[in-house]
Amino acid sequence: MKPETVTLDAVDTQLVHALEIDGRAPFRLIGAALGVSENTVARRYRRLRGAGVLRVVGAFNGARLGHSAWTVRLRCTPDAATALADALAARPDTSYVHLLSGGTEISCSVQTPSAERGEALLLHKLPRTSRVTSVTAHLLLGLPHGRDAGRPGGTPVALPGAAAGQGRLTPEQAALLAPPAADDPAGDPPAGEAGGLALGPADRALFEVLSRDGRAGHTELAAAAGVSESTVRRRLAVLRRAGVLALLVDIPPAALGFRAEARLWMSVRPSRLAAVAARLAGHPEVSFAAMTTGPTNLVAAVTCRDSLDLARCLTERIASSDAIRTMETAPVIRTVKRAGALLPLPR
Repeated sequence: MKPETVTLDAVDTQLVHALEIDGRAPFRLIGAALGVSENTVARRYRRLRGAGVLRVVGAFNGARLGHSAWTVRLRCTPDAATALADALAARPDTSYVHLLSGGTEISCSVQTPSAERGEALLLHKLPRTSRVTSVTAHLLLGLPHGRDAGRPGGTPVALPGAAAGQGRLTPEQAALLAPPAADDPAGDPPAGEAGGLALGPADRALFEVLSRDGRAGHTELAAAAGVSESTVRRRLAVLRRAGVLALLVDIPPAALGFRAEARLWMSVRPSRLAAVAARLAGHPEVSFAAMTTGPTNLVAAVTCRDSLDLARCLTERIASSDAIRTMETAPVIRTVKRAGALLPLPR
């Protein structure tokens, strides 16, 4: 289902910011922070979600358990692209599946238990067909500090471009919404060291529901996991405190009038790579940037209003750095899957 095109007012963008701080914050608490009623917040959220513009997604952040994040590129014949993209999107371990470059290329994000499992990624997880002409998998080596930092697999930020800076909450408002998992920052384990946390069948059931609706109620989650509501509350707190459960705000850029998306693969002088990645992440058009392995060493996602805006971004902002030796641009033709489960949003 294609989302409607809407214009977010100040209350809408503040609501998005509030959900970025805590995707499961009660509407009552969000209303108090925004200075509006609980009913107003609930009505705004349901309107945007019903229109396919906004949803909160519970995502698995495998980096906290030592998993590795990859961005995968497949080149194929035009007649195979749609079926391959659909097959990749149907997998629970993929996100951000895009058709690129006139329908002859596909990109997606994948998480694997370890970097050494990259061979399994290529040999077992990807569809096997002679119509795939090439496959490359780029291991994400790290994200620059900035807009992307801390998001699982380098997940793009919610609001694209200039919209990201409008209607943001004040520090005082944001403090009212700090999630329970953030109460003790010293207790948050570093990436790959989630305190020996192990996921069981009940956890997988929770993630399955949350991948469809990150704000699903405790009753629904308890029924899916086969445990009590009190157990669900405690387990969600543990998963969030460990950073294994990330609550993402997912907004299709086209719904806000940003209709030119592209994926960039760049070769950057190694001695300047970290600096270029950090500078790139600071551009308002860049929703994601990461250093990678492979024939190129920097990948980025850009979102612009239109093709002219994209051209200005590429030539005036990004390519102005003399440390960038080569840059390959692949426009996004169609997004098959974003964050979370591949499901239509209810109207």
